[in-house]
Amino acid sequence: MRLSTVILPIHRWREGREIWQRAEELGFHAAYTYDHLAWRNFRDDTWFGAVPTLTAAAAATEHIRLGTLVTSPNFRHPVTLAKDLITLDDVSGGRITLGIGAGGNGFDATTLRRSGEEPWTPRERADHFDEFVPLLDRLLSEPSVTYDGTFYSANGARNIPGCVQRPRLPFAVAATGPRGMRLAARHGQAWVTTGDPKLYETGTPEQSVEAIRRQIAKLDAACEAIGRDAAELDRILLTGFTPDRPLDSFDAFVDFAGTHFELGFTEIVIHTPIPGSDFAADEKTFERIATEGLAQLGR
Repeated sequence: MRLSTVILPIHRWREGREIWQRAEELGFHAAYTYDHLAWRNFRDDTWFGAVPTLTAAAAATEHIRLGTLVTSPNFRHPVTLAKDLITLDDVSGGRITLGIGAGGNGFDATTLRRSGEEPWTPRERADHFDEFVPLLDRLLSEPSVTYDGTFYSANGARNIPGCVQRPRLPFAVAATGPRGMRLAARHGQAWVTTGDPKLYETGTPEQSVEAIRRQIAKLDAACEAIGRDAAELDRILLTGFTPDRPLDSFDAFVDFAGTHFELGFTEIVIHTPIPGSDFAADEKTFERIATEGLAQLGR
């Protein structure tokens, strides 16, 4: 199992640089950031762009992996995103993972809409995602792509020299429904979940584990349907959205990590603490988890 962190893009770079560098010093496998135009309670506070933030982080670090968790079609186009990702993969020396999902119904879904225009429904988001991922896969893998789809087009889109990582940088596909699971099985190098959001406020840790177990069964079935070995996919759990409180104490994290390791997760992602927010946590506990937490699992 690997341990990674999420650093929200809320820091001016004179402060942010030290936070990203500290994540590397603590030994995290990867440091991710959210790719939103604005997000939840941070809407009226500082919030920077994901790609420039990751570019700066790539220049300020040496070996930690970097990425989005997650990018979505809500405000991205695959052609322009591919160009940014190839550049970012080059700047980082091949350390980028693209976390990608269908997106939600928050500010990303409404900011680019005309006044009075309704955001995409869940089905429409899934439709866009179904076309977005295969096209992005091609754009990152082929030097020239022409495509005329329902939602997206590419007319001789050039992506030279391509990614440092071959055949392209890895996709970590966030999915819980059947269509997303099929995309993860076909195009993903990893699968991402935050658990069952319906259980966040009223569920129990035990119910959360069972819900995640059912998600894993769906992923396994999607892999089996296309003849892929499900063990090829890394399995990433983004914490902070289940009834558990793994950052409340060192022991709480060890128990949480052990339970989810047994479910087959290969990577757990915890939020770098943000005082006064839902991601507030004791800094010393966070650093101890980063440096000692997985060792307690005996692996």
